[in-house]
Amino acid sequence: MADAECPECAGSVKLKEGAEQGEIISCPECGSRLEIVSVDPPKVQPAPKVDEDWGE
Repeated sequence: MADAECPECAGSVKLKEGAEQGEIISCPECGSRLEIVSVDPPKVQPAPKVDEDWGE
C-alpha cells in the first residue's frame, strides 16, 4: 500500500494494492471523493463532479 495526500484536508489516503489510475476513492478523514491520477508516485485529485443529464 502507498499513501497519497488528500488535496482537500491534507490527510493521508492509503491506496490499496491493485489500485488503478482513474479509480474513485474516498478520503477516510474528510470523506471527499478523490480520483487516483497516479499510483507511482501515489497522487490523487478531487474527483470530477458528475452533472445530471436531463436529456437537453
